[in-house]
Amino acid sequence: MKLYNTPMPAPNPRRVRIFLAEKGVEIPLVDVALQKGEHKAPEHVARNSLGQTPVLELDDGTCLSETVAICRYIERLYPEPAMFGRNALEEAQVDMWVRRIEFQLMGPVGNFWRHAHPFTARVVVPQYKEFGEANRSAYEKALMWLDRELVQRDFVAGDLFTMADICALSTVDFADWIGLKVPEAAGNLRAWHARVSARPSAGA
Repeated sequence: MKLYNTPMPAPNPRRVRIFLAEKGVEIPLVDVALQKGEHKAPEHVARNSLGQTPVLELDDGTCLSETVAICRYIERLYPEPAMFGRNALEEAQVDMWVRRIEFQLMGPVGNFWRHAHPFTARVVVPQYKEFGEANRSAYEKALMWLDRELVQRDFVAGDLFTMADICALSTVDFADWIGLKVPEAAGNLRAWHARVSARPSAGA
């Protein structure tokens, strides 16, 4: 197997790298340079018709894209430690929180990045900057909601570090990189971020 990857700050490939680090699994990385347009080259589009990273290429040439799908596949191959829950209830809770993070946090961050950030202004036409800027408040509202959810637990989906934490960490860190900060008032969220950022896998 090999993983077509894009280095930091790209959040989606980082999700898979963190997941692999938590599993202790090493898969060769092939870096795809987005700034050079390598993700839109014909050979990469043949792996993923959307022209995105990451992509996991299996030994028989089968290609998997979308981070959760890739991580689900790896989870079946290497079930320990369990990153999607240890039983039916925990699996459902992790799936619930992954979806919540994707919709509540990643949605506003993606809209801000696409429509309001100066870097993407060079490649995204048209940009709707007023709409993009409006996502600042939507993201902050989502962070404060997550802060309240973290009052009584150490991790996003319960008492274990799971894929839900990986999704949240990669999103919050990317948002910070593009100028969307965690509010000072979000003390529970800040404590969570410090905990998960201290894990060796966070440097993946």
